[in-house]
Amino acid sequence: MPSNAPRPSDPGRLVSLLWEPSDRPGRTGLTKQAVVENAIAIADAEGLGALTMRRVADRLGVGAMTLYTHVPGKPELVELMLDAVAGEAYADGALPGEQDGWRAGLRHIAERNWRHHLRHPWTVEVVPGRPVLGPGVSTKYDLELAPLDGIGLADLEMDQVLCGVLALVESTARQQIGLDRVRTSGGDLDWWATVSPALARSMGSARFPLAARVGAATGEAVEAGDPHAVMRLSLDLLLDGVAGRLR
Repeated sequence: MPSNAPRPSDPGRLVSLLWEPSDRPGRTGLTKQAVVENAIAIADAEGLGALTMRRVADRLGVGAMTLYTHVPGKPELVELMLDAVAGEAYADGALPGEQDGWRAGLRHIAERNWRHHLRHPWTVEVVPGRPVLGPGVSTKYDLELAPLDGIGLADLEMDQVLCGVLALVESTARQQIGLDRVRTSGGDLDWWATVSPALARSMGSARFPLAARVGAATGEAVEAGDPHAVMRLSLDLLLDGVAGRLR
């Protein structure tokens, strides 16, 4: 699912692009903010593969060349989009640092990022590279460090714990998004009804005893095939590890 789209080649230019005012109109009256908002709408509906500068221009009713006076190309546009949606995460004022303790703060971060990825599925398509911090990403990072501040972790450990939480959420959200896409063509029960007899004939239980035992238990569980449940359990284990580090 991660996209093979190239990353921006001029990080210095990108930093300026991220931080300069987004609502300043050009000669045609078009703003960078309008370009980014319309690009996000296309990606939300159809994914990054459907996003082109021409599609955005058509949606805005301008020529494609007009867009290039605001954004150099698609790689830079995607970075602007990522920064814009990052700024939405805590726009309602429910901040991580104001939750009841660091555990609650990190759970809040996990759930907000889960919701963020499902609202903007294309965010899990972008192959991670060097982070370029715009105002949205910087604000989000600062807010998400708050629950870890002053609990006994070194600054580097604070960053690493937060990165671990975010990586866990992104990976399970990617799985959820993929499942949601394939489930539009049929339910899980129908799929397993088709696959299970063939698997039983091919695999058997004697050759893979642990896989057979655990797989059977998983198949009977209410939360089987639920990446959100995987995220919650894995997060609890991660938080237990942090608590052990603090003792």
